[in-house]
Amino acid sequence: MRMIPGLLLQTEVGSAGGALVGSTMMIVMLAIMALFVIAWWRVFVKAGQPGWAVLIPIYNLYILLKIAGKPGWWILLLLIPLVNIVIIALVAIAVAKSFGQSAAFGLILLLLLGGIGYLMLGFGNYRYVGTAAATKL
Repeated sequence: MRMIPGLLLQTEVGSAGGALVGSTMMIVMLAIMALFVIAWWRVFVKAGQPGWAVLIPIYNLYILLKIAGKPGWWILLLLIPLVNIVIIALVAIAVAKSFGQSAAFGLILLLLLGGIGYLMLGFGNYRYVGTAAATKL
């Protein structure tokens, strides 16, 4: 086996560059996740629910359904492919209406734009008006 001069150096530089990019992306994604956890926490608190509930999988969906004024058994509907898309859309609309916003706010900002609406609801001047507004779909 013949050694090619410089090959080892190129491999090491490539590996180091990949590690740098990968670790930077991981830090950025963790920061984005933390921001959304904080936003959901604030939304939960504004709706009179415990903020820590956002940290517990499945239970946070149950609390979100309560905020939206939907029954808790809808969690089961989230397990059915294609049906879950409709349920998520209905919940996004109901959450938007629970905060006095339109269905378009729910579909565009809460659903399609990756939760930017939750950041707005959590950090903005939006007030929770109750599930009565949400149940009038």
